[in-house]
Amino acid sequence: MLNFNQLRVFYVAAKHLNFTSAAGELCISQPAVTAQVKSFEAYCNLKLFQKRGRRLFLTNEGRALFDYAEHIFGHEKEIENAIAEMLKLERGMLRLGTTKAYARYFMPLLLSRFHRTYSHIKITLDEGSSRDMILSLVDLKNEVAVIAKAIDHPEVTFKPLSKEEMVVILAPDHPLAKKKTVTFADLAQQPLIMKENGSGTRKVVDDMFATQGCKPWILMETSSAEFIKEVVQRGEGISFLVKAAVAAELKEGSLVQAAFRAPTLHLDVSLAYLKNLVLSPPAKAFVNLLGDLQSEYMHPQGIGLLMAKMLAQRKESPLI
Repeated sequence: MLNFNQLRVFYVAAKHLNFTSAAGELCISQPAVTAQVKSFEAYCNLKLFQKRGRRLFLTNEGRALFDYAEHIFGHEKEIENAIAEMLKLERGMLRLGTTKAYARYFMPLLLSRFHRTYSHIKITLDEGSSRDMILSLVDLKNEVAVIAKAIDHPEVTFKPLSKEEMVVILAPDHPLAKKKTVTFADLAQQPLIMKENGSGTRKVVDDMFATQGCKPWILMETSSAEFIKEVVQRGEGISFLVKAAVAAELKEGSLVQAAFRAPTLHLDVSLAYLKNLVLSPPAKAFVNLLGDLQSEYMHPQGIGLLMAKMLAQRKESPLI
């Protein structure tokens, strides 16, 4: 098997055509260079250097091997540079998972802020249900995820990020929209347009119905918040969604919020990653960014409010 230490000594000696200079660069003695070169020649069964007078020359075989060695150790320098760039976050990839709703409403501004600081980091954003994204961490498809804690998993750390208020949404002309107070009994009689199994929103709603000892009347289920809003606007059912995801529709009046008489429903959003996995530098930077945002904008609060403050700050100071 090729001894790369001997190859390196040969390469440096051939580059300088002087064993003493090679010894200085390699920080070893000149006799050690001579011994390593002789051992390498013995391994190759080739004469690689010739000496005429006090001058050293490469043989034809030596020149051929030098070209290969130069190519190899040229890549070594590239590798060293790549490692340095990765450590300085001048190169790398962030593999991030999140839900479709967060990908649409919250992640663009978060990732824009990340990219302004770490402009050379490539970001891959994977979307799916909270449960799917938790399992993507276990399968090493993603490194970190911004999700609701839809399921517990012994291998995953969940770092609380925010509490999102959930609301019951209705079409403006829905009969429940006229009631000053909507009870659970009212909701239990209505067809629900629900998020899919595995989503954090679905878990909160299912848990609420289970606490009341009944099953929801599910008319449709989907992973798309946009589809849910369209169906509800047509009066075909009601739904539960994170308030920030329907803020625009509530403001313009295409949807209304039911006056649900119950403790406020919250969706607990977390930053998730594997417990025993050493995070890459980009993943560490993203985790630290979210930690800084929590400190800067005060925790706990909804991501929507946090995003609104970030956006206002950005408008006031575009370079932030």
